Amino acid sequence: MRKGILTIAAVGLLASGGLTACSDDSGTGSADSKKTPKIGVILPDSKSSPRWETADRRFLEEAFKAAGVQYDIQNAQNDKATFQTIAEQMITSGVTALMIVNLDSGTGKAVLDKAKSQGVATIDYDRLTLGGSAQYYVSFDNETVGKLQGEGLAKCLTEKGAKNPVVAYLNGSPTDNNATLFKAGYDSVLKPKFDSKEYTKGPDDAVPGWDGPTAATIFEQQLTATKGKIDGVLAANDTLGNAAISILKKNKINGKVPVTGQDASVEGLQNILAGDQCMTVYKAVREEAKAASDLAITLAKGEKKDTGQTVKDPEGGRDVPSVLLTPKAIYKDNVKDVIADGYATKEQVCTAAYAKFCAGAGIS
Repeated sequence: MRKGILTIAAVGLLASGGLTACSDDSGTGSADSKKTPKIGVILPDSKSSPRWETADRRFLEEAFKAAGVQYDIQNAQNDKATFQTIAEQMITSGVTALMIVNLDSGTGKAVLDKAKSQGVATIDYDRLTLGGSAQYYVSFDNETVGKLQGEGLAKCLTEKGAKNPVVAYLNGSPTDNNATLFKAGYDSVLKPKFDSKEYTKGPDDAVPGWDGPTAATIFEQQLTATKGKIDGVLAANDTLGNAAISILKKNKINGKVPVTGQDASVEGLQNILAGDQCMTVYKAVREEAKAASDLAITLAKGEKKDTGQTVKDPEGGRDVPSVLLTPKAIYKDNVKDVIADGYATKEQVCTAAYAKFCAGAGIS
């Protein structure tokens, strides 16, 4: 993997030994060093974003296999009861560290508290569980993700020559704290433009469960409510962006209305190359998985690390030791960076329908 694509101080610390390991003598919520290290991971679903199965599972498995530790990765498929059942089974099976991507903070907190009561070390992966008890949080700087989206939409609207554009929001799931952070990021860019009347604020809706079909329905309603007057779409990820694009295509205005995204999915990259999507945000999941797996392996062995960073849990009122990675904006001219980084392959992106677009974007 190319190292120059991101500036990731926290991962650099992990790799260089700047995160110091020490024995955990707290006796609470950490693995017993005498037990065989075993790591449990609960992923949220496979529909809100392809990344959970195509990237996170793959890179976590690579890291755990390389370290020679036992592991169990399961997917809750957006079902809270299944999420809790998986957690209980993992705890019963003897995992010494549990890493979760919560479906909502209530369910996540219950699982983390149960793990803590059983002496199982815990990590919030990608999403912070508000009011939870995870010992660590590993993610990207999610407000920066949103800021890149806001800046990206503004850039694309300028390129389109839009005058007083109407901007619609397709926000992420209201139960996902990351969606709140993304919105804070893009609002920091776009709200001043709304306040100054440079832009006009259009419909602003959350999409439950990050569900694509639901997003398409919501966006069609937004377009109807504005009588077709939407000039830009701040879509919080590529799944929601593609949903909006499907409706724009239906109305034969795709490519005329800039749409944002996130996750650098194959579909999102193809939409960018074809001119239907303005940009996406690339989060190097390999680095996130490596940072999280390093911590999980350390915890599973009964040790802990100083990350040198914290994130404030506004509900729990505590500073959660964290590793936050740096995201990157992706436009047509640097889609090739995502492929060079190994996140997606040329074969996946440059299928027959997109071959000419790939050639034009310098993907060889």
